[in-house]
Amino acid sequence: MKLWGGRFTKETNQLVFNFNESLSFDRKFYKQDIRGSLAHVRMLGKQGIISEDEMNTIINGLEGILADLNSGALDFDHSEDIHSFVEAHLIERVGDAGKKLHTGRSRNDQVALDMKLYTRDEIVEINELLKDLLSSLLKVMEENTETFMPGFTHLQKAQPITLAHHFGAYFEMFKRDRSRLDDIYNRMNLCPLGSGALAGTTYPLDREYTAELLEFDGPTLNSMDSVSDRDYLIELMSALSTIMMHLSRFCEEIIIWNSNEYRFVNIDDSYSTGSSIMPQKKNPDIAELIRGKTGRVYGALTSILTTMKGIPLAYNKDMQEDKEFAFDAIDTVKGCILLFTGMIDTMTFNKDIMENSTKNGFTNATDAADYLVNHGVPFRDAHGIVGQLVLFCEEKKISLDDMTLEEYKAISPVFEEDIYDAISLQTCVDKRLTIGAPSPEAMKKVITIYKDYLSK
Repeated sequence: MKLWGGRFTKETNQLVFNFNESLSFDRKFYKQDIRGSLAHVRMLGKQGIISEDEMNTIINGLEGILADLNSGALDFDHSEDIHSFVEAHLIERVGDAGKKLHTGRSRNDQVALDMKLYTRDEIVEINELLKDLLSSLLKVMEENTETFMPGFTHLQKAQPITLAHHFGAYFEMFKRDRSRLDDIYNRMNLCPLGSGALAGTTYPLDREYTAELLEFDGPTLNSMDSVSDRDYLIELMSALSTIMMHLSRFCEEIIIWNSNEYRFVNIDDSYSTGSSIMPQKKNPDIAELIRGKTGRVYGALTSILTTMKGIPLAYNKDMQEDKEFAFDAIDTVKGCILLFTGMIDTMTFNKDIMENSTKNGFTNATDAADYLVNHGVPFRDAHGIVGQLVLFCEEKKISLDDMTLEEYKAISPVFEEDIYDAISLQTCVDKRLTIGAPSPEAMKKVITIYKDYLSK
């Protein structure tokens, strides 16, 4: 059934129909479409636009269609879109009363509502998946406040930190991602239903009531913007791209840590694959695929931005292109978060290798400079002295910890026996006590804050 056609004298060309139809993908939000129709018909009944009997007949018909779609008793047919599919089956089931469902409504405000309801539901689900991921990260943090590892800049060892501190950086990233999703939810939570095609309607609709039934904060305030707004999708695609960027950065590090050269982590067999030719291989395919799928989500953002950039007010058919890429991006992000969380939950850490790597990368060089500064040497001079120490160690292929006191004094007489304690990993980490730093004391304060955040 078509929701239009009275002024047409020819059937739609089949190729045109195929190009135009959207049921093949907008069936994805049939629950939201029916939920919106249920709210709309209740409002029509409340306002006396249709009778109470007609309202109840339509409600029963819609609920029956929803139940049959959920159970699989009803299959999707070759309707133009989800809206015509539902309305056609409603009329088939309840007769003329079903023809009154669309009173005071256009497909323009209907699809705007469906997309908002669907997006809102998905934001809640993605937010919960991120919360689960944060819980997994926090567990690793709690267990590794004294697990030493090198911190990097430019992919070169820089200063000693702990595994808890490193994971805490990603906790902050994903926490910001959740905040962005909350912002989008709050900003988009206005109901477009009742805006009609673009200019409202002459029927006495109660848009505040419809918004309340659908748990919106209120109705949208401009009917033209209501049917043509896709800002919330652009914002969501941007937020999802940022989530994927964070996942990709983390995956890149896990891939590096999993390499034979590092061996910081062991990825569980259930999250790895092998080689078809090299029997020794255990590949970090999940991490690599998540890293690769980031570009797919970026593509969805670029697509919706490009689609919307030249569209005049109000609704245009171009906007149908908002769905397939958005659906794919949402499903991709949900799958990636879920798999990444499972990979983290089953991953083990080679703590001894991490600690040895920290000792062998001059990560305590800054602390050696601080030692000199605390003994009255100007920082710039101290920086140069420690540079000489590092050069000496590189030539002898030893670490700062391996130098004798005589070798230290040959470069600067300021050094004394207490230099060894000053540059030990324990001291280097433990004395960094400011909030946000890697010491166990500082980390425990942050972990307490994170626990409180996740408990809400």
